[in-house]
Amino acid sequence: MLKKTSLFSVIIFTFLLVVGCKKEVLPKPNAQLSLEYPVAKYLHFENECPFTFDINSEVVLKSKPNCDLTIEYPKMKATVYLSYKPVKNNINLLLRDAQKLTYEHVIKADGIVERPFLNSKNKVYGMFYEVNGNAATNAQFYLTDSIHHFIDCSVYFYAKPNFDSIMPASSYIKNDMQTIMETLRWK
Repeated sequence: MLKKTSLFSVIIFTFLLVVGCKKEVLPKPNAQLSLEYPVAKYLHFENECPFTFDINSEVVLKSKPNCDLTIEYPKMKATVYLSYKPVKNNINLLLRDAQKLTYEHVIKADGIVERPFLNSKNKVYGMFYEVNGNAATNAQFYLTDSIHHFIDCSVYFYAKPNFDSIMPASSYIKNDMQTIMETLRWK
């Protein structure tokens, strides 16, 4: 009887030793998302289209025959769509369409900030829109010389619109879009 009791005691002791010797589980502290993007370095973009501008060296640029461009940010899961349209006595329609596209986001947006852009020396005029809130796009702009050329541009993220989550990437891309505006020249 003694052997069975001591064998049982050894098994229980071993079991308690194995189960009881795990490391203590501690709750993990709250952490903040830390996103770091490289400092933007810009290259001059020029092709057969009637405009040139400076573009971030980190992007993947794809051009189409009609001078529409996609500017992809693979690390941020975002794409900037730039569309070119020639002005043929339709400047009012082009302006109305660009503004309509921006204000379609007013349903989800907390606010839309308009910033006029004027570069009289190079005949580049337009408007930059910052769309705040959980809208599908956070930045858009249009540029024109009012006579021959019209460009509209917007950024879209491949994620559910959650402004707090995409804000660092959105700010980075907004800076790039402003650089495009400031460096755009008509040929």
